[in-house]
Amino acid sequence: MIENYLQEVHFFLLLYKNILPALNYLAHIFLSGNDSQLQIGNFIGDFVKGNHYENYPVRIRKGILLHRKIDSFTDSHPVVRETVVFLRPAFGRYSAIILDMYFDYFLAIRFSDYHTGKSLRIFAFHFYLSALLNYNHLPVRVKRFIFHFVISNRLTKYSKLEGLKSSLVIMANYKISALQPEETINFLIENHEVLEKQFHLFFPDLVEYVRDET
Repeated sequence: MIENYLQEVHFFLLLYKNILPALNYLAHIFLSGNDSQLQIGNFIGDFVKGNHYENYPVRIRKGILLHRKIDSFTDSHPVVRETVVFLRPAFGRYSAIILDMYFDYFLAIRFSDYHTGKSLRIFAFHFYLSALLNYNHLPVRVKRFIFHFVISNRLTKYSKLEGLKSSLVIMANYKISALQPEETINFLIENHEVLEKQFHLFFPDLVEYVRDET
């Protein structure tokens, strides 16, 4: 009950400020390896525009630039483009947003396939600690939601369909009214095998690309 209340307050504030956090945090943080400042930069990448990345420490700066490279690689990957087309009849212009959420879900449920050193729970805990220790380096817009992000354990939410649905409900209520949470979850359930296959075709390529870039 308290967590639901905090979520509603959090998204009301985001709506008031006309901002909404990125949807694929888990993938961006994961792709930063074990470098905490690289993780922070990748985490805040959507909130740092233009050449403002130059105002950050070297490793955070590199993470911000890595975030941009990841987005560019993802948007141009043939599997991603094919999957967006597959989603478009159901989700229209929101297909890429929904795909981000689906792919974070698949990374969460198959986290041990890609990260042999830590469970998702431990990985998330370590990042939360890094985020709080680097609080002074966070953009103002990130500072507005980081404590809720930690308290609600957002990084592990997508490992369950209920967690994914709760995020969709909040988005539908406060930001994108055209989203249909129930239909989005049903689409995932009905096409789970196809979508998971697409994820596993794409994600190793992204991992390899990031390895070469770092």
